[in-house]
Amino acid sequence: MSSIPVVDDEPAILRTMGINLRARGYRVQLAANGHQALASAERYPPDVVVLDLGLPDMDGIEVIRRLRLRTEVPIIILSARTAESEKVTALDAGGNDYVSKPCGMDELMARVRAALRAQATAGREGVVETADFSVDLAARRVRRGEGDLHLTSTEWRIVELLARHPGELVTQRELLDHVWGLKDVKTNYLRVFMVAIRRKLEPDPAHPRYFVTEPGSGIRFVPEGVNARTVKP
Repeated sequence: MSSIPVVDDEPAILRTMGINLRARGYRVQLAANGHQALASAERYPPDVVVLDLGLPDMDGIEVIRRLRLRTEVPIIILSARTAESEKVTALDAGGNDYVSKPCGMDELMARVRAALRAQATAGREGVVETADFSVDLAARRVRRGEGDLHLTSTEWRIVELLARHPGELVTQRELLDHVWGLKDVKTNYLRVFMVAIRRKLEPDPAHPRYFVTEPGSGIRFVPEGVNARTVKP
């Protein structure tokens, strides 16, 4: 039985979410503030978290950051905040999905099911190896030799999507939709993060072997490496 904490300061939303999730067979923990949410996640390891950003004791962004110190489970943000900058901040902090209030219960339940499917799929997947590093999709980490390479949550989501499609061209739009989930995010966001990823993972960031940009199209992850000499970041 999947465990799902719901974090919201509105009693009516907590009550409705609790009823609907339990009716579908989920184990539910209800939390009205950030401290309760963190304590619940410590006591009952979650499979998915549903989180409001406007909490009385701490901002939901801080809750996301603290959760990410202990778990990589999907976090679905349910919030009345609609500004693009706030959505980007929440997703960059470690959120996986963003749902604006008001939201239909059927849609929210569908997003919960999708998050659980993605989590189950990740648990069945293995390791993508290159000559310089490995991407462990199940453990959600990148390793070089015996050590872990630190990626931010946004960098990981980019690497994860590319590693799930080795050798395939992943378009800029697919990457933007997967990582930020916003239609109007500018492509220079992606360029900035790819520069950071190459600095961390490529042996020669100026001449990428593994993360190869095809100008105007997208990015191709090539685990066996290529002898690239002129590749735009």
